Amino acid sequence: MVRRLAGLVLSVGLLVGCGSPGTGKQGAAWSYVDDRGITVTAPERPQRIVAQVSAAAALKDFGVKVVGTFGPLRTSSGAVEPEAGSLDPNAVTDVTGPGYGEVRIETLTSLRPQLVVSGKYKEFAGLWHLTEEQEKVVAPIAPTLGVAQSGISLPESVRKYKELARALGGDVDSARVKADEERFAAAAQRLRELGTRMRAAGKTILAVGGTQDEYFVVVPARNPDLDYYVKELGLPITTPKNPDTVGGGYFERLSWENAGAYKGDILMWDTRPASFNPEQMKRNPVFAALPAAAQNRFAGWDAVAPMSYASYAKIMNKLADQIAAVL
Repeated sequence: MVRRLAGLVLSVGLLVGCGSPGTGKQGAAWSYVDDRGITVTAPERPQRIVAQVSAAAALKDFGVKVVGTFGPLRTSSGAVEPEAGSLDPNAVTDVTGPGYGEVRIETLTSLRPQLVVSGKYKEFAGLWHLTEEQEKVVAPIAPTLGVAQSGISLPESVRKYKELARALGGDVDSARVKADEERFAAAAQRLRELGTRMRAAGKTILAVGGTQDEYFVVVPARNPDLDYYVKELGLPITTPKNPDTVGGGYFERLSWENAGAYKGDILMWDTRPASFNPEQMKRNPVFAALPAAAQNRFAGWDAVAPMSYASYAKIMNKLADQIAAVL
């Protein structure tokens, strides 16, 4: 259960290294210092890239195409997973393996990858959707590169993907990317204004989720987006008192009997399929009795979206719409 919740909340900013182009090994034509502090090198700038779906979508938004992905790509209904952002599932090869953190090695090899990219959470070994053991199998096929996605703010994480995209040949200074950044800033301002209104009225937001076995309250500071919403935009998101250290401190785990331990005027629910939706959570009478739940004052939390201006401009505008509708 701990592993499943850890994956859920991660699949939910301190700087872990400084991702940047570097001199690398002697004779290497391309090198990049990733956020594990590893200098990744290649004989030429990688063109055939395989990436975890949210990393792949972020790179795409910054002008870099990938040939393959791993991690949730399609929902059970066939739609694009929110985690996959702007990706076209028909334009990439899915190399996801049968278990969490696994890839299909034969399929990966067939793509002749020159680089494998994924997010890196400093509290956990391995890369996002690529376990430490599986990475050892992948490394002889193509070098791996980790991008920090914990312990930093949302804008910093977005900038990390932008700089990686630049190093991979993406036109990150294009008019399209600049327009995306402007929309990101405008959406952030909308949330900032809503935060001011909420604080003036003494209202709060509680970020929550749940499974069949337990209910959890999210720790804003452990997530780049929520941390940014609180510290820089002023959204009054409550911090639980007893974060679960086994799960990396990303949430406080509670029994459903204690689902009333924290209250909020708006409940921000984890939209990932592995977590309950509001109607499922309301089947529990303790949760259903919360005033915000009883009055359906909910807003969605897209916990593992691609770290790009385009992605978060949409997410923050949607969140602003939802908050404004239930204030």
